[in-house]
Amino acid sequence: MNDLKRKLKEKKAVLGVIGLGYVGLPLAVEKARAGFKTIGFDVQDKRVELVNDGVNYIGDVISEDLTALVKNGLLSATSVMEELGQVDCACICVPTPVDIYKQPDTTYIEATAESIKPYLRKGMLIVLESTTYPGTTEDLLKPILESTGLKCGEDFYLAFSPERVDPGNAIYKTSNTPKVVGGVTEECTEVAAALYESILNAPVHRVSSPAVAEMEKILENIYRHVNIGLINEMAILANRMGINIWEVIEAAQSKPYGFQAFYPGPGLGGHCIPLDPCYLSWKAREFEFHTSMIESSAMINERMPEYVVERARKILNRDRKALNGSKVLVLGVAYKQDIDDCRESPGVRVIEELKKDGAEVNYFDPHVGEFQKNSLFMQSEPELTAELIKSADLVIVTTAHTKVDYNLVQEHARFIFDTKNAMAKIKSRDNIELL
Repeated sequence: MNDLKRKLKEKKAVLGVIGLGYVGLPLAVEKARAGFKTIGFDVQDKRVELVNDGVNYIGDVISEDLTALVKNGLLSATSVMEELGQVDCACICVPTPVDIYKQPDTTYIEATAESIKPYLRKGMLIVLESTTYPGTTEDLLKPILESTGLKCGEDFYLAFSPERVDPGNAIYKTSNTPKVVGGVTEECTEVAAALYESILNAPVHRVSSPAVAEMEKILENIYRHVNIGLINEMAILANRMGINIWEVIEAAQSKPYGFQAFYPGPGLGGHCIPLDPCYLSWKAREFEFHTSMIESSAMINERMPEYVVERARKILNRDRKALNGSKVLVLGVAYKQDIDDCRESPGVRVIEELKKDGAEVNYFDPHVGEFQKNSLFMQSEPELTAELIKSADLVIVTTAHTKVDYNLVQEHARFIFDTKNAMAKIKSRDNIELL
């Protein structure tokens, strides 16, 4: 057993997490809960201050756990990268956005690797968790780290292990979601697997290389992306045919095999599903390959906010109203149910499109008090009242939050366009139209 594996087994290793966002903070908490001294690194001083004060800002983290771990000295945060000198294992959980041309922006990964370089030493483990294109770990991260003169697989260990965070999931959290690990060498894989086996209550699935693990993560999200694109296209067609797509899906679910339900909506949100296919499509061009199915589904999904506004316009036209000048109340700007994350939110896109057409837009979201996208800044209505609902010419449901009184909405709204079937249990439906 090498020294690092022994330190992991004896809980003597010091663990680091670089990036304390939706992925990094839950991971840091799990490492500390497992009994390891854990240091979180972030360039945002506010995050560092909140963690060190024991104040939680991520929905999937139990606030009491964070407070107790900080108080007991197991978890701390810093923006000072010199503290990496204490760390035996560092997990990189930084953003991997795309640029205006929908090409991967690896700036954060590169900057993090450069920050690690002065403190990389023999026996240290580096794991990249940020979702990216196949080849990033070996072609981008490894050369930067090896420029120190240390050799990967001999002097230090390097692996990729994709994050699998599903914000708001009541069953699967960081601690009990199976982990995939692929190291540059077999020993790298085993050391990285030993890390996760020391902190998680879930199996660790070993693969033969970082590229396999990177592609596996892309496949997870593209699988959803393509199937959501399919059901969105089916929803558009079904509407033209006068067929309720939600009833169709419910009927299809009665088959006990060969079918998995996906649901239509106003578009895709979150950091992963809308963006990850762009990484693969970009990388595929290097191999003279065109990802036609992925790009087709992207075209459908990216158009959905505009389609929602088109349908809204038709609903208002039936009431002899133009969208321009109409008052529209949007329910939900978080990208999914019961969370506070607005990244790539289709609800925000819908608001942008409504405003372009001259609508007067308000929104209510019990989880998102305000948001800003480019020059657009809006604040949620403080309460969902009968008066607010009555004042709208149209209510559009774009997120199926459970903390919304849909009976109140139905009772007082003139017209409702429910893009998420959030009001499925409402019996009186004369003023409700489904996507």
